[in-house]
Amino acid sequence: MTPVLVCIPTYDERDTLPGTVTRLRAAVPEADVLVVDDNSPDGTGRIADEIAARDAAVHVLHRARKEGLGAAYVAAFGWGLDRGYEALVEMDADGSHQPEELPRLLAALRDADVVLGSRWRTGGEVQNWPLSRLLLSRGGNTYVRWVLGLPLSDATGGFRAYRADVLRSIPLGQIASQGYCFQVDLVWQAVRSGFRVLEVPITFVERELGYSKMSHAIVAEALWRVTRWGIERRVRPQSGAPVSAISRR
Repeated sequence: MTPVLVCIPTYDERDTLPGTVTRLRAAVPEADVLVVDDNSPDGTGRIADEIAARDAAVHVLHRARKEGLGAAYVAAFGWGLDRGYEALVEMDADGSHQPEELPRLLAALRDADVVLGSRWRTGGEVQNWPLSRLLLSRGGNTYVRWVLGLPLSDATGGFRAYRADVLRSIPLGQIASQGYCFQVDLVWQAVRSGFRVLEVPITFVERELGYSKMSHAIVAEALWRVTRWGIERRVRPQSGAPVSAISRR
């Protein structure tokens, strides 16, 4: 499916971004890349500009300040939709998402509207995570399934691909959620709108350079927003996609 735009949000990723982009361009040379930098103090934006100056397929969107993962992706999606990309991909800059696995996600997108790279379905794997992170991710996804009735193994993961029509159907300008919660928000809205979702197993590798942006605030936001959505779902039920619209590979 072409054209494809891979959106990579960055904040203090000067050590990881060059390698990630190099691997990505080798794995999917037909895809364009958009780096969305939130005015990183470590100069990530300048490094992104240098990469873009050498490679016409790499673009950079500079933002004035750090506003969170969700806001960065909303800006990236808007940029891509305005330029006519047919598929938009979410991917981290820190090396935890393996660019070499992206061709499998894009191949699955031929038969789906959204493809999730899943750490927790059969065949998926997480490497080098402490027990606390494993429990947090497993527990969070179990809670999402229970509260929202969303039959996905990994609704919080950040390696995924969307058809442009899915993102056009979602009021992106009204989304305020961030972090894990942003990922749940988008896929839940896609499912409720009747779009077909596939899960593809991936290997997630904990970063070796830089520092994680995970925080207690991100976890707390996900907990209260998902809980609120679950309450609203029971108080004001609405028809959504049948379970058959959720598929796994």
